[in-house]
Amino acid sequence: MSRLATGRSKVTKVEKLSLAEARRIALAAQGFGGPRPERVTAARWLKTVDQLSLHQIDSVNVLVRAHYLPAFSRLGPYDRSLIDTAAWGSRKKRRLFEYWAHEASLLPLPLHPLLRWRMARADRGEVGWKGLRVFAGERRAEAEAFLKRIRNEGPRAASDFEEKRTRSGWWEWGDAKRALEWLFWAGHITTATRRGSFERVYDLTERIIPAEILALPTPDEKEAQRALIERAARALGLATAQELRDYFRLGPNDARDAVESLLEAGVLEPVEVPGWARDAYLHRDARRPRRIFARALLAPFDPLVWERSRAMRLFDFHYRIEIYTPPEKRQHGYYVLPFLLGERLIGRLDLKADRQAGRLLVHAVHLEPHAPADAMDAISEELAALADWLGLAEIVLPSKPLQRSID
Repeated sequence: MSRLATGRSKVTKVEKLSLAEARRIALAAQGFGGPRPERVTAARWLKTVDQLSLHQIDSVNVLVRAHYLPAFSRLGPYDRSLIDTAAWGSRKKRRLFEYWAHEASLLPLPLHPLLRWRMARADRGEVGWKGLRVFAGERRAEAEAFLKRIRNEGPRAASDFEEKRTRSGWWEWGDAKRALEWLFWAGHITTATRRGSFERVYDLTERIIPAEILALPTPDEKEAQRALIERAARALGLATAQELRDYFRLGPNDARDAVESLLEAGVLEPVEVPGWARDAYLHRDARRPRRIFARALLAPFDPLVWERSRAMRLFDFHYRIEIYTPPEKRQHGYYVLPFLLGERLIGRLDLKADRQAGRLLVHAVHLEPHAPADAMDAISEELAALADWLGLAEIVLPSKPLQRSID
């Protein structure tokens, strides 16, 4: 079944997809559905990173830092040093760089030219947090003084310029940190490494990003934004305009022009999904599997679930982070990972790594009403794989019986 949609220059048939078809397309685009490799090579891991385009960075280390989890969810146990080397190793071994994409992110190096327009806007004070933009103007000389010190003295962290603070939130940043973060937004410096506390250490971009990447031509803004939306469409399979825009956090006008251009070129195809109030777009190369076989714990910032309204429409799964919710008001726990089984999100687990005692603590397991009877078998298998990957010898299950989620 299809209907006709009128574009700027042509009339296009709009395909109708069932919700189940939409789910399978989305899961396949995100790297789910195929068998996990027996051994995860560097090439296989990099293929997954490229498929997703980015791993969102988060410093919370209750279980394991979030940027390590997307590859585990799709590939199973792998050597986490692959990420450490690719993101923060020597210049010759760099395969990833840090930048603001979908929040703070690790991205494949070939995407660097596609984000230079954002760096240029930051340099002009047009993007970035308000507290940082002043360094593009009246306080620019202060930022340039920090830049000069890094150029002359080598890599530096904010704590090398100011007294250490007891809290690390952006609201506690001192002037040095704000200036350095503006220089980072504007592309003048980038992350050289991360210290044990996960503190960012900055260095000149030209000393960190490989020369062959810096030598790549810089596309104009429209071309770069179109390429980013196209990458988002590949990673999502099908999506609304808002979801395409959200993947790399583009502005409404920038995203609108890119989507329209890709529609005209036939890269995106309009589709309808029952219950979706907004128009949706299918990437022309999206796979359409008939079944999905998957079993995965998902990081709170996994691109499959980070857009909460999308998770609701695709999976009928209401999900939110409760880290900043007072304990007495939490519904599911502090650090809760959704559990994917087959084509559905069937539960959520509140997990913590007790590294000192070598234990994986399962504080709570909440199953959805539609979870199959053997769901706990699959969950137990995945917990065993997770514990082994994290080097934890024991799994401690909750003392209370598992609960079925009703929201």
